[in-house]
Amino acid sequence: MDYRHELKFGSFITPTNADPQAVVELAVASERVGLDLVTFQDHPYQPAFLDTWTLLSYVAARTERVAIAPNVANLPLRPPGVLARSAASLDLLSGGRLELGLGAGAFWDAIEALGGPRRSPGEAVQALREAIQVIHSAWGRGPARVEGEFYRAKGAKPGPSPAHDIGIWLGAYKPRMLELTGALGDGWLPSIGRLSAQEVADANARIDDAAQAAGRDPRAVIRIANVAGPLSPQAAGQWVEQVTALALELGFSTFIFSGDDEAGLAVVGEEIAPAVREAVAKERA
Repeated sequence: MDYRHELKFGSFITPTNADPQAVVELAVASERVGLDLVTFQDHPYQPAFLDTWTLLSYVAARTERVAIAPNVANLPLRPPGVLARSAASLDLLSGGRLELGLGAGAFWDAIEALGGPRRSPGEAVQALREAIQVIHSAWGRGPARVEGEFYRAKGAKPGPSPAHDIGIWLGAYKPRMLELTGALGDGWLPSIGRLSAQEVADANARIDDAAQAAGRDPRAVIRIANVAGPLSPQAAGQWVEQVTALALELGFSTFIFSGDDEAGLAVVGEEIAPAVREAVAKERA
């Protein structure tokens, strides 16, 4: 299945604090080699990492074109009303370059140790649903009043409005999360190595069914794949075949590669991305 979305390519950079400027330079290099997107994981309880939101803001100031996103923001430690305003503010400051990857939470011991809540799987999904509604409310995209079990928005004035229609991309694998993605999400963001081709197809079908049940076009949900593996000139051809198949057969249109090596980023931007774009365009034509 090909949803025929525009193809984009990005990097997934580890936000290590051992050499902060090296992390930033990898983001700058991502833009230089022609990538469309730079992302960072968000684990606020990880002492070896920089704070992701601070890093995103710094990278936005050091770049001009590339989009930026958390991959994915840790909801239990980032209240949705504040997160919505932070996202809108950074989108305004960056000229409309922010997308919002969002997760229900994991590593509950570490979250609890930092003062966050411990939630069951069902509670985490429901909290994420309510959080999206709160974020939409803050952006003026939904009802001003949200009355949830975990999050509420009562009388809070919306604003600021983001510079563009920020996408909320959900890291989802289980049925309830996939259904939430179809109902309320703007993007599905899995790590592709965790899923077989059949599992991806089943997940796409579940997202599509949930979107239609919510009165949405399934194409409103873009499919974004985190991909990992050696990035060398010798491996470029294999990557082109694999990513082209992900686009034409499994519906993905944005591909985020492990980005901790500048030479590997150049392979993605200068060899893999152009070849995949050409192959997909030829097939679509």
